[in-house]
Amino acid sequence: MQHLAIYDLDKTITHRATYAAWLVFWARRQAPWRLLLVPLSAVAGLLYLLKLIGRARLKTINHTLLMGRADVATVAAEAAAFAALQVATNVRAGTLAQIAADRAEGRRIIIATASYRFYAGAIGAALGIDDVIGTRAVTAGSTLLPQIDGENCYAAAKRFMVEDWLAAQALTGAPLRFYSDHPSDAPMFELADEAVAANPNRVLRAMAVVRGWAVVDW
Repeated sequence: MQHLAIYDLDKTITHRATYAAWLVFWARRQAPWRLLLVPLSAVAGLLYLLKLIGRARLKTINHTLLMGRADVATVAAEAAAFAALQVATNVRAGTLAQIAADRAEGRRIIIATASYRFYAGAIGAALGIDDVIGTRAVTAGSTLLPQIDGENCYAAAKRFMVEDWLAAQALTGAPLRFYSDHPSDAPMFELADEAVAANPNRVLRAMAVVRGWAVVDW
């Protein structure tokens, strides 16, 4: 059976998170007036920190404020431009080396991320990674809507979405190496045969020591 290597995106492959960067990138290029709504986005962030709304609701609000409804083809073109910028300025050299090493081992490379699939897929393509599992936005015809299609690909939901993808690809039970920087990916670490805490924060580093997971800093 084919061996797999699954990577988280933000702060695992990249130095910095991509979600806010994407929203600002889009607004600047497509609707600069939306940048005036950034303070409202900050209010939504505060509501999230106060646990009054969840991550999925926060994403929907931010998408509504800074993107609104958008033409699917325009989103794809802007996502390609954004991906090129991220690969040029925001990808860890150590991660690229590890991806190359995993490929050399014959592993199929996959990205599994809470980031929206419509731009994470473009980043994956720019890195030569065709398989990207991420949060999906609802589409209506040729229009991308702010609502999330299904689950926000985060924490336990990410594992469920990966398991669904593995089943669809007839890869359930395939040997799996997983890399992430964040403890929210504990369900994915537990699914993996090889768990690698990559650039971990303090909480994940301590968790990795207790559970015997590998630790790398790229």
